[in-house]
Amino acid sequence: MITATPRPAPLHAPPAGVPDGPPAVRSAREEDAAALVALSQPFVRSGALRERPASLYSAHAADFLVADADVSVPGGPLEGCVGLRVHPADPATGRGAAGVLYNFCVAGHQQGRGVGAGLMRAALAVARAKSLGALFTATTGGGDLFLRYGFAPTAARVAPPAWANSLDPRRNALILARSL
Repeated sequence: MITATPRPAPLHAPPAGVPDGPPAVRSAREEDAAALVALSQPFVRSGALRERPASLYSAHAADFLVADADVSVPGGPLEGCVGLRVHPADPATGRGAAGVLYNFCVAGHQQGRGVGAGLMRAALAVARAKSLGALFTATTGGGDLFLRYGFAPTAARVAPPAWANSLDPRRNALILARSL
């Protein structure tokens, strides 16, 4: 998972009819699966995201928060997304409930315009509402957005084991965590 380096905001005002500021964030729906695949594809091609089948996006739509380009157009293009998978507490190991942020991406034309920050704030709010003790993520980039929101490098051994064991060591991802 990666967040691309934000691009500077344009120095001119957006054209008439184009919203100024980040799109609205909402929970994804099953019918968003195709738009999630389309949004993720440039990041998959670059190697920043692992490829996931459309069926995964459909089956796990409840994990995703999305930034809509235009909330008045159902099924329209998405400007960004992030998945939040909850891992329950494990009393045997003393681990509390934790979340994993995954498939975090923002459309290239929206980078640097607050979409990623809006998604991050929404993901943190959802994680708090679910009483998670920590959030984890893995990135093949620098993780600047995560670092700005209080994430710090950590070891895989402190992350939820099912997730940590699913990481591909060939990707050499940086694991980050944030207590809530």
